[in-house]
Amino acid sequence: MVLVHEDAVDVASMAAELWYPLWDDGARVDHSVRSLSEMATATGDLRTALGLLDIRHLAGDPSLTLRVRASVLAQWRREARSRLPELRQLVASRSARVGELAHSSVPDLKEAGGGLRDATVLKALVATWLVDVPHTEVERCRRRLLDVRDALHRAAGRPGDRIAPEIWSDLAGELGVEADEAQRLVRESGRRVTHISRLTWSRVDAALRPRAPGSARGPILEKVARGIAVSAGEVVLARDAHPTRDPHLLLRAAAEAAERGLVLAPATAARAARECPPLPEPWDGEARDLFVRLLAAGPGLLPAWETLDETGGLLRVLPEWERVRLLPHASVVHRFTVDRHLVETCMELSTLLRRVSRPDLAVVAALLHDIGKGGEHDHSVAGEKLAALVAQRMGFDPREVAHVARLVRWHLLLVETATTRDLEDRGTIAFVADRVLDVETLDLLEVLTEADARATAAKAWSPWRSRLVHDLVGRVRGELSVRGGAPAPPAAANSPEVTIPAAVRDDLSLVDITVIDDEDGAQITICAVDRVGLLAATAAMLASFRVDVRSARAWTQDKFALSTWEVSETGLDPALLRQRLEAVLHGDGALREPRRTGTVSLEPAVLIRAEASSREASVLEVRDDDWPGVVACVCAALARLDLSVRSAHVATVGPQAVDVFYIQEPGAGAPTDERCATAVHAVRRALADPDTLDA
Repeated sequence: MVLVHEDAVDVASMAAELWYPLWDDGARVDHSVRSLSEMATATGDLRTALGLLDIRHLAGDPSLTLRVRASVLAQWRREARSRLPELRQLVASRSARVGELAHSSVPDLKEAGGGLRDATVLKALVATWLVDVPHTEVERCRRRLLDVRDALHRAAGRPGDRIAPEIWSDLAGELGVEADEAQRLVRESGRRVTHISRLTWSRVDAALRPRAPGSARGPILEKVARGIAVSAGEVVLARDAHPTRDPHLLLRAAAEAAERGLVLAPATAARAARECPPLPEPWDGEARDLFVRLLAAGPGLLPAWETLDETGGLLRVLPEWERVRLLPHASVVHRFTVDRHLVETCMELSTLLRRVSRPDLAVVAALLHDIGKGGEHDHSVAGEKLAALVAQRMGFDPREVAHVARLVRWHLLLVETATTRDLEDRGTIAFVADRVLDVETLDLLEVLTEADARATAAKAWSPWRSRLVHDLVGRVRGELSVRGGAPAPPAAANSPEVTIPAAVRDDLSLVDITVIDDEDGAQITICAVDRVGLLAATAAMLASFRVDVRSARAWTQDKFALSTWEVSETGLDPALLRQRLEAVLHGDGALREPRRTGTVSLEPAVLIRAEASSREASVLEVRDDDWPGVVACVCAALARLDLSVRSAHVATVGPQAVDVFYIQEPGAGAPTDERCATAVHAVRRALADPDTLDA
């Protein structure tokens, strides 16, 4: 409460008459006395300025209140561009310290992200005239939270803003609802304010971003995918979008927003959710790939996921989400509600993907590992059945469905066994091996265990727990290897026998290229005399056309090299492809395709698979971001070392390329260990910085 007066007017006696009766009644009043000129200088403190923006007239001369309000607003608008970065930092640090109202185990109605302070900040942002918000929704949420705080004071018998777990029942009684409904009411309001706040701050960033000289002042659409464009930092529909004919449009927009760390425009998500046809059941490869890309996007997943949830798009894709939506954990060890914990687990796992060859199974299991909570049965057992149904609907094959279901069933196995059983006991190792069954599942379970713990609480993945789990995994891996449970990379011996085109046999300098279109893309087949660097040149040629390679195989037949490339584009002209490939082969082969950048930056993983290598060839496995130049980089680096690629198996799994190359010396035979080590370092360096290939 502030007592404002005209300059040079003494109000000391009046202030005493005002404050003392309040103090005598036991009221706690934050008070001050300021003149008009002092009110103008008080806005130098950001917190004070925010309070004065919300100033209301209680008594006295209303014209004085209007003058103060007009002066404060005018100054706020003049200084907004310089003060908003400080305000954003203030809001971000508060939210990081206190947590989010919607998902914290002990929510704070005032200080938490999405709480009353954020609602006040939204009003301050609107007062800058730089952005706008849905006023009715924000005010409805703010009033609801104020009502809840009044009820909390009555239930607790004292003032306060934090809702302890034991007070929910009494609070619900004050609100006249059930305890579960009270939690949902509070958390829904907080989540809505958080969603609006994130969107508004993104638009503030766009408003504050310097405009390039001579740039157009109207909205600029940059098309980034089929039917999808970026405008002012938001993912929106492109001009050629056809929502009613594109069932994948919603997932494509969400994946692009998450990977680029941009806002998924709510209007775009709502329209796509409303107008797009249902996804096929089971899902096709495009839907599954887009969903995996979304889950593996890292920090960009959270805002995109919440926009899908807020606009109704999420339940169209994953109806099972409703059972865990805003569901509190029974254990206070968890810092988030169940739904937010699942999203956090996916974000944590996005930093561990290089350690597994099936990132798609890893992120889907991460999303579903607690999907069985909220019922009467063990959530791991209930979740196993639900996860199998979801994975089956997503179009995974029976073996992959079993993998996902097993990961969900045993997602607590490693940490519980490592911390409660004797790891020197062979029975303990056999116990885990009997449930995991193979090394591939063990690798997936290891990263899921770590991501789950990190998403639970800061102390849930301590160095002690980490050491125990990694020790257990090492012992179980040895046991499974003895049992024959180690997966092998694709075999090089089963390459198809094809008829070499007569033109290539007659003219050994000729390169033959055929393109066969289908409804989902095309298959490109290339045949030429084998030479070191041919595969690198082919990959560079496709990268120059920005062709999205889904999978590829390369092999030799007599003195000829053949390769088939499954791509998502159609209508490619074989003559243009041949012309470009010949240019690359004659020296114009520099890789100019930049690495794809997103919200997660992981180092490429390059290793020699010793267990799969032989005297004829060594097996080089590469895991890297899926970007157009990855195969060209690998092959070019190998060609520089005068190593030939006997066979290549290129696959894209969600956001990650998982490529296997069988490499040989020019005269055939596997490279030595020293040459393999050199190849690993060269490939890793080329993938990290493609410009080194031009040096």
